[in-house]
Amino acid sequence: MERTLPWSWYADPEVLRREQERIFRRAWQYAGHVGEVAEPGSYAPARAGDVPVVLTRDGEGVLRAFVNVCRHRGAQLVDEPGRRETLQCPYHAWTYGLDGTLRAAPRAEREPGFALEELGLIPVRVEQWGPLLFVNPDPEAAPLAETLRELPALVASAGVDVDALVFHHRATSTYAANWKVCCENYLECYHCAVAHPGFSAVIDVSPDAYELEETSEWFSTQRGPVRTNGRGAFDVREGEVERSQFHFLWPNVTINIAPGRANLSIGPVLPEGPERTTRFLDYFFAPDADPDWVREFLAWDDEVGAEDTALVERVQRGVRSGAVAGGVLLSESERLVAHFQRLTARALGSL
Repeated sequence: MERTLPWSWYADPEVLRREQERIFRRAWQYAGHVGEVAEPGSYAPARAGDVPVVLTRDGEGVLRAFVNVCRHRGAQLVDEPGRRETLQCPYHAWTYGLDGTLRAAPRAEREPGFALEELGLIPVRVEQWGPLLFVNPDPEAAPLAETLRELPALVASAGVDVDALVFHHRATSTYAANWKVCCENYLECYHCAVAHPGFSAVIDVSPDAYELEETSEWFSTQRGPVRTNGRGAFDVREGEVERSQFHFLWPNVTINIAPGRANLSIGPVLPEGPERTTRFLDYFFAPDADPDWVREFLAWDDEVGAEDTALVERVQRGVRSGAVAGGVLLSESERLVAHFQRLTARALGSL
């Protein structure tokens, strides 16, 4: 039986500082969708851990990403998506092109040796999978494809063509829990029969039916068949997707496909503090999706999300107490949690 990470790691500010440095600043993370920067001259804010990012589409249609921080005094440049030819800092009006170059700095002409060309925005790696955009602050990072590996093929095998999906909406949530608690909750369905009656009425969560797979070094997969005698909250019998898929891209990206009509939701789990986490999910459906089906599916999905919120906050109250040093993991039912914890421990090294 495998031991968990020390529970002190779930409330310690110093551990989070090292996670930001050694994990989030070196990993590919979901940033948003191409619709946010579809037109030339468009831009949108995003994040990679605690690194603020701005996505841009310049006048030539080139997609780029930069650290969303002015090179002058560190003000965040962009708060909301928009469309214009330049980005202007609201603090002192330093102005940047959408290619990251510094175009103008008031009173710069009064400063001997001031070099505009040396003060452009710091670039961030950006790549896409269909309409999905990923960023990585590490300039030396391997291409996104080396992290995704067979994930696009797995999603396609479910009956979902990501290129044909249409963005529907973004849902945001906040948890009084460490980000790792939220990820670990996602990575097992051991709790589903106990805590998710609506989910378990649709998906067969029995250990002989519900599959867990460490698909590659950087992502893991869960697959759940539809119950033969299910009493689903939405129609799962008709549609392209016969079997659910839930993928986790380390360190913090969740990808969900429910049975029924073509659908996908994706989003990052983002630490806001040692004991506070935010998450957003972008929902996509087929362009001809039945509005009634979508509404019923989203109500089911929201119910599961609310149940998980209560669970992770309950865990945080326990681990933060310091009364118990750590726990144990079931080698079969929680092996994806163990995989996540091994990657985390390896990245953090000696604390």
